Formats: sequence, structure tokens, C-alpha cells
Amino acid sequence: MGTEELILSQAQELRRGTVVLACLALLEEPQYGYALLETLGDAGIAVDGNTLYPLLRRLEKQGLLVSEWNTGQSRPRKFYSISPEGARVRAGLLREWQTLDASISRLTRGDR
Repeated sequence: MGTEELILSQAQELRRGTVVLACLALLEEPQYGYALLETLGDAGIAVDGNTLYPLLRRLEKQGLLVSEWNTGQSRPRKFYSISPEGARVRAGLLREWQTLDASISRLTRGDR
């Protein structure tokens, strides 16, 4: 495996854990899956639909998201939004993210 393939593989591993935090951050306002995919993509977080939709269902099952069907349009859409428990988990994950970011920054600057 070449260097570029290794970088891509490792970058995918890094992104995998951040998608949960990104979704919890974006779902303060209700969104349906496809709009969430586009918003994540526009923010530089490329996620495949085959990854996002199962993730949304899992987060809902865990009580971190709530969903509601909107049938008032020509095509029914399931809208997701963060639950109160999801907001608490998001705050904890954000603190953890900030701690990790600070630690990695120190390490890469040589401040051990």
C-alpha cells in the first residue's frame, strides 16, 4: 500500500468518529437525511448515505435524536433533531474533542 492510500485510510478512521459529533452539532434545527448529507459535505465532512442513515437510526435508538415524519409535502421526509440527552452528550463530546485537539496541537509543536 502506498503513502497516499495509507493517508486516505487513516484519514477515514479519523473522520469516522467525528461524524457523530458533527451530526449532533448540526441537528439543533431539524433536518432530513439528504439535507444533512449536503450540509456535512459543504462543511468538508464527506459522508456516504449508506453510512449516515444507519448512524441516524442508531443515534435515535440511543435516545440522542428524535425524528418526525413530515407528510405535508409531495414526498414524505423524516426530520431528525437533537434530543435533550443528545445535547448533553454533544456537550461532553465537544469538551473531549477540544481536549484532544489541544493535546495533538501540543504534541505536533513538540510541547511534550
